[in-house]
Amino acid sequence: MITLSLLHPLNKTPVQHWSFEEEPIIRIGRSTDNHVVLYSAVVSRHHVELRQGEIGWEIVNLGTNGTYLEGKRVDQVPVKDGIIIRLARSGPNIQIHTGANSRETMRALMRLKAESTPTHVPEAGSASAFSKYTEIHEDEDPLEPSPVTGVSPDEDTPTSGKSAQPD
Repeated sequence: MITLSLLHPLNKTPVQHWSFEEEPIIRIGRSTDNHVVLYSAVVSRHHVELRQGEIGWEIVNLGTNGTYLEGKRVDQVPVKDGIIIRLARSGPNIQIHTGANSRETMRALMRLKAESTPTHVPEAGSASAFSKYTEIHEDEDPLEPSPVTGVSPDEDTPTSGKSAQPD
């Protein structure tokens, strides 16, 4: 079993998980024919492959913008449990857990995420309600616009909807 976790760009906590039991090759990229699809301009259509070999998993870069491990561009490296790769120099971080401990690791990550979730929710209109940090929930796509809610600046009427997108 192998588990991939998309990490939050600021605090490096997991925001989304994918687990694979019997796939010998797992492809990550922007194209919808990948096992893991990430909508980011710096991610190639077919960016990276994880291949299961006789001695374990390996990472194979396919992307134009590269795959990075500890800040260094890599073409092909073995996977060590807990390794974090970055797709492109400024792209998303993916943590990889392998082996029988993957399930336990995923449960531990979920517990950690639950513990880091704020218990105090500020009231709308308070200064703390407008913090610079936006929490990404596991069921949301971190690369898609988030819903906008609040009070219209010109009126006292609540507003809601998607954030503005260029046509």
